[in-house]
Amino acid sequence: MSAAINWAEAIKPLIKKYGDTKHPLDHGNLYQLVVMVVLSAQDSDRHINEIAPKLFEAFPDMQALSKATPETLMPFIGSVRNFGNKIKWLMEMGQRIKEDKNIPLTLDELTALKGIGRKSANVILRESGKPAEGVIVDLHVVRVAPRLGIASGSDANKIEKQLMAVLPQKEWDAGMAMSFLGRAICRPQPKCTLCLMRTVCAYYKANN
Repeated sequence: MSAAINWAEAIKPLIKKYGDTKHPLDHGNLYQLVVMVVLSAQDSDRHINEIAPKLFEAFPDMQALSKATPETLMPFIGSVRNFGNKIKWLMEMGQRIKEDKNIPLTLDELTALKGIGRKSANVILRESGKPAEGVIVDLHVVRVAPRLGIASGSDANKIEKQLMAVLPQKEWDAGMAMSFLGRAICRPQPKCTLCLMRTVCAYYKANN
């Protein structure tokens, strides 16, 4: 990691650029977000956005989901990766939560639900406007953070710990900001000349 850089300051332009940007999962409420986050693991946000409208017509809320069966869910999410486990997780979630008003909004309670890990829980908290309890680290952040030099390695949980250690809590939305940067600019083949972080980026300095 680059010890010479004050990341709390250096990351602010990135957060300013993407801080108000809604997550790419096109949800209309908290229930939809929770379901879509579970479905999106190992699948693409685009695909989940495509299948979501018909799913939510059939299962508009947690109460409807609590009565779901594998047979009633399968037509809507059979094309989703790992659909077998996701059907089980959604059914269990519906039966446990029962109503939308009971959806938990703390990291510990969310991660206690099957199908929701730290990344997913952090996304739900962000989109709900709750204070960050962690940093969103998705596959884009796993690529972007080490390139910048703000973290190292390829383990999402370890990268999250490094980011939480180097950034004050009020800057923890840096995770989602790095994710957006990774989707648009810092792709596997990065567009470094377009990147607002290149002045502090270790990858850019090493390759230019």
